[in-house]
Amino acid sequence: LAALAATSLAAQTKPAAARTSDGKPDLQGIWTNATITPLERPQNVKELVLSEEAAARMEKAVIDRRDRLNEPSDPNRTAPPQGGDGSTGAAGNVGGYNNFWLDPGDRVAVVVGQRRSSLIIDPPDGRLPALTAEARARQAARAKTAMGRGQYDHPEYRPLAERCLLSFGPTTPLVPNYFYNNNLQIVQTPDHVMILMEMVHDARIVRIGGKHVPKHIRPWMGDSIGHWEGDTLVVDTTNFPPQQNFRGSSENLHVVERFRRADANTINYRFTVDDPTTFTAPFTGEIPFRAMNELIYEYACHEGNYALANVLSGARNEEKRLGTKQEK
Repeated sequence: LAALAATSLAAQTKPAAARTSDGKPDLQGIWTNATITPLERPQNVKELVLSEEAAARMEKAVIDRRDRLNEPSDPNRTAPPQGGDGSTGAAGNVGGYNNFWLDPGDRVAVVVGQRRSSLIIDPPDGRLPALTAEARARQAARAKTAMGRGQYDHPEYRPLAERCLLSFGPTTPLVPNYFYNNNLQIVQTPDHVMILMEMVHDARIVRIGGKHVPKHIRPWMGDSIGHWEGDTLVVDTTNFPPQQNFRGSSENLHVVERFRRADANTINYRFTVDDPTTFTAPFTGEIPFRAMNELIYEYACHEGNYALANVLSGARNEEKRLGTKQEK
């Protein structure tokens, strides 16, 4: 009986997280933040915490859909209409990635034992705060530029992700992209912490201690400085470049992140986003990072990729056909 009791206790006890040589919690390793829990809570869901049954239904629905989409394609299916059928999907549902290439995750996010309906925990409704009038005007201007011909006049007018400069998803804060490559690696020293995203191999360097660089210096992913509050690593990031935004944010974006080891296989990650020129209030979210027994792979974004050259040459050909003036 004593042996059985000891075995049972050992099975219930999670191993303690390791510490570095300087006594800090060891955050190093390869982690995933993939989850089916959305950033914002669905309008028809009122509570932050899901029941076990509700979470199981969500996960089963995702797995059933994945299995259905992974079934072999019918080789005798008809071709889509020229130019696409207008439905949701790449090029009007003509091309793009099929489900084989996607890996958005299949689990509900679990934080402190709670199955979450949204990553946002504050505001209490789990929704993004309303945009300011300034942000709405800025958003309309961006949309007008994106829909106009100007975006094809120069390679630097194309989106950052298309040019493989930044991830196809957020890097600060570390919110999942719900697409694929939701994996990251953390390397830690007493003076620095490096966060490498598998998506487009984005690497963010966090300086432990010190001060932010002057306001006119605005590196990709912002300027991150960190400090320890007990066993929690707190990272403060400002100085974002104007070309990079999170949910329509401005250069005034300020992100505070907290990394805390929950156990040997989990980091509880909390972030707070504040941009008074974009959102009418700050908002906070939580995401579990789960340890992976896998490797981070190189993301060769432009290898064999003719998309950018084809986009621009197509625009030049259209200008020639229409007789419009080409930008020099």
